Amino acid sequence: MSTAAVRPAVVADAGEIARIQRETWRAAYTSLLGERAIAELEATDTVPRWTAAIENPGTHIHLATEGSYVVGFCVSGLAPDSEVANAEGALPEDAASTGLIAAVLVEPRWGRRGHAGRLLGTAAEALRKDGAERGVTWVAQSDHASLGFFRRAGWKPDGLVRTLDTGETEIREVRLTGTLALELVD
Repeated sequence: MSTAAVRPAVVADAGEIARIQRETWRAAYTSLLGERAIAELEATDTVPRWTAAIENPGTHIHLATEGSYVVGFCVSGLAPDSEVANAEGALPEDAASTGLIAAVLVEPRWGRRGHAGRLLGTAAEALRKDGAERGVTWVAQSDHASLGFFRRAGWKPDGLVRTLDTGETEIREVRLTGTLALELVD
């Protein structure tokens, strides 16, 4: 069996991150986002955006690996005010100590091997080092796999929802929140 691990992304990983995003969105999210959104992603060179994200000192991008393969990634950082505000725009008392899990993606063919859990645990550790005490993330209400994953980590909906328009469909997302004091077990 190959060794599974998590490591920080470096600029040379930007192309692989873009590939994983394209392949995962195509396989797992076409029905949610619509064909046009997937086609636009596939037609866009996202490598420069991923390079900029990797170089941003406030952003953590971690890669899940199995053997020599990069199989997934997680993007996190301290949450911008817009991500932690309530529906009226008011900030909670702990806004400055709230982290954002912006994405956790594992290629479907590498799923159910613990990669997402290792990515979330590593991101939580990095956010705690940044001073964050809790985390938030947004998940499509119809993405039962991702909702289940975060619920198993102890995260719960906090009542806030938003709707994103892809130009072809509308996606209703729920905000989840939970502890960053995660413990990984093998």
